[in-house]
Amino acid sequence: MTAAKTVTFPSGASVPALGQGTWRMGDDPSRRAEELASLRRGLDLGMTLIDTAEMYGSGASEELVGEAIRGRRDEVFLVSKVLPSNADARGTVDACHASLRRLGTDRIDLYLLHWRGGVPLAETVEALEGLVSDGSIGAWGVSNLDVDDLSELPEGALPETDQVLYNLTRRGPEYDLFPWSRERSMPLMAYSPLEQGRLLGQRALESVASAHGCSPLQVALAWVLRHDDVIAIPKASTTAHVEENHAALDLSLTEADLEALDAAFPAPVRKEPLEIL
Repeated sequence: MTAAKTVTFPSGASVPALGQGTWRMGDDPSRRAEELASLRRGLDLGMTLIDTAEMYGSGASEELVGEAIRGRRDEVFLVSKVLPSNADARGTVDACHASLRRLGTDRIDLYLLHWRGGVPLAETVEALEGLVSDGSIGAWGVSNLDVDDLSELPEGALPETDQVLYNLTRRGPEYDLFPWSRERSMPLMAYSPLEQGRLLGQRALESVASAHGCSPLQVALAWVLRHDDVIAIPKASTTAHVEENHAALDLSLTEADLEALDAAFPAPVRKEPLEIL
């Protein structure tokens, strides 16, 4: 098995650089057995960070994850998220406790604000820090917050991560969010690192993949994983897809590969609005 590559949070906690996303998992009962097998196969391969959210299937994803990790909770670094509509002082606590019930656990390792809403960030952060204090969550972070939003966090409040859309076709965070995060030793978490499969058919990817004898999506995932401070959380709802994703850890892209990919998918040269799916 590939030696685990890890990323370290500001708190000192280390997690696998390659985790598992669960958006749109748990929605279709006919796929449940296959999805459970996929998540468990990922755990077997060391992809022990699992990301979910109360929004996904209105809790169905959390219930699926809870079933998948039953009996293996201590192996898992569990990430979930609170909706901005629930992120006031009382709502954050209630939402967290509801997620804990669906997940069948007494703690969420990392709890994120899903995106910014109308609740003042200071109020949400205070509620999140209260959940840390009472042991309901191990730590807190954010998702889909740009540099301007992050700069409005209360003084001294540093999230563990910012989970954002990042892949070959969504490179905007490289311009200013990456530098901001690196100054604070805060890793980013990349959701949809494979652009939900829409990267298929790209000539540059196919060319690099052919040279390495791998799939284009493995190249795209290896490209995200080349950073030492980025965690990728692709969704895979079959065991074959989980194994394909995991194999990307074995792929080392050359300078020539990276130059070819840069030519096909240029890096940003100016500030771009943070994209969201």
